[in-house]
Amino acid sequence: MSVQLVWFKRDLRIDDHRPLAEASRRGPVLPLYVIEPEYWREPDTSRRQQDFIAECLADLHHGLERLGQGLLLECGEMIEVLDRLHQRWRFEAIHAHEETGNDWTFRRDVAVRAWCKRAGIAFHEYPQFGVVRALSGRDGWSRQWEAFMAEPAAPLPGTLTRLLETQLRSDPFSAAPAHGQLDCAGRQRGGIQAGSEVLNSFLDCRAVVYRGGISSPLSAETAGSRLSPHIAYGSLSLRRIVQRTRERRAHARSVDDKRLAGSLNHFDQRLHWHCHFIQKLEQRPDIEFQNVHRGFDGMREDDFKPELFQAWSQGRTGYPLVDACMRFLTHHGWLNFRMRAMLMSFAAYHLWLHWREPALHLARLFTDYEPGIHYNQCQMQSGTTGINTLRIYNPVKQARDQDPDTVFVRRWIPELAKVPAQRCFEPWKLGLAEREQCGAGDYPQPVVDHQEAARQARMRIGEYRRQPGFRAEAQEVQRRLGSRRRQPSKGKRREAVAQSRLF
Repeated sequence: MSVQLVWFKRDLRIDDHRPLAEASRRGPVLPLYVIEPEYWREPDTSRRQQDFIAECLADLHHGLERLGQGLLLECGEMIEVLDRLHQRWRFEAIHAHEETGNDWTFRRDVAVRAWCKRAGIAFHEYPQFGVVRALSGRDGWSRQWEAFMAEPAAPLPGTLTRLLETQLRSDPFSAAPAHGQLDCAGRQRGGIQAGSEVLNSFLDCRAVVYRGGISSPLSAETAGSRLSPHIAYGSLSLRRIVQRTRERRAHARSVDDKRLAGSLNHFDQRLHWHCHFIQKLEQRPDIEFQNVHRGFDGMREDDFKPELFQAWSQGRTGYPLVDACMRFLTHHGWLNFRMRAMLMSFAAYHLWLHWREPALHLARLFTDYEPGIHYNQCQMQSGTTGINTLRIYNPVKQARDQDPDTVFVRRWIPELAKVPAQRCFEPWKLGLAEREQCGAGDYPQPVVDHQEAARQARMRIGEYRRQPGFRAEAQEVQRRLGSRRRQPSKGKRREAVAQSRLF
């Protein structure tokens, strides 16, 4: 009996699951998920991520049970688990999706490959996204991505031979506490069923306001797809999402629904960006720890101020929209893209914090934490890629643009709930008596002058950009990691750069 081990990682579904489909063709399947305590001690992990995964595991187990063999859940170090299981089952091969995760998972996968080689066991890895292993440059990558997304979904196995009875514990992560333990009362629910419901509600109803609705934290909570955690942990197939999005867009175009078609086109581009950024980490794993452009080494590392980091991470910087976004994120485990960018930009430019610690804090808060996207975005918003325009978000302007009636700010900062709307944008201008009268006395004064801090940041980064050799390295970064999508005309580029400086 040639038992095939299917190792589930960030692919917690049975639909469009090529490792499961391929393994089932070759023999009886033993589906496995391993809770690894050492991983959950890493500084980018959190209980909110575990809670989401636990719900995904429950759905995955039920789906596998319907096919005939439930999910085997093990807890321990991966090689020890494999040794133990192989002694009992003498499995012929391991089937798994490729994972572009953090450095810990990379080293774990290297160890698993070495174990398989020693044991004489085949290790079959299959791409889950449009991410290409061993890619040296980006020429032609978009075509490869499109070809992958156009492929038919992997078929669902007919019946799985029952090898053993399995049962999931109610709290599967109890023996592996995560690094981050903040409560997350507003977290999205995980699981295959929950993901399907979110996708259906988006494509059938909410997508029409996607374009134009995802910038403000007020509207983005419903205008956004809200699919990110389901993509991050694989309870939904990205290929299925792309294909269904394009089918829905084609229908919208056929009935001349320009608004919906435009929004879905915008969403389709974001799905492409998902893999574009993960591909960067696949090619440059050191992005998790080191500046993309090494010419920025030493720029911020020695200037880290713990008191500023603490004010930022607790939502007490004195800038209402920044603080409201941090508090919203802490409660919900999610925040829209523009506000994520603003939080990181504020930490990097206004507070002049090296990106690594803010990135880890945000990783713990994000239920949808995806390392490939996360570390690239944190570096982009910190100005350390060398190939992206600096985007120094003005926290007052962003508040006026994205929350003009201060509904969001006053909802998440109760200290400002009684302050008149137009005074909420710059509460530090309130007099002492007025602050006390409005009950805003406990809200902090700004930790920095945002205009002076932005000016200083531009000046410092400009000095590094003018160093000898900077341009040559930036060109190499662009060659290896940069997008190959057609650039706008020179006039539009100038306009885009000018607008970016106003953020």
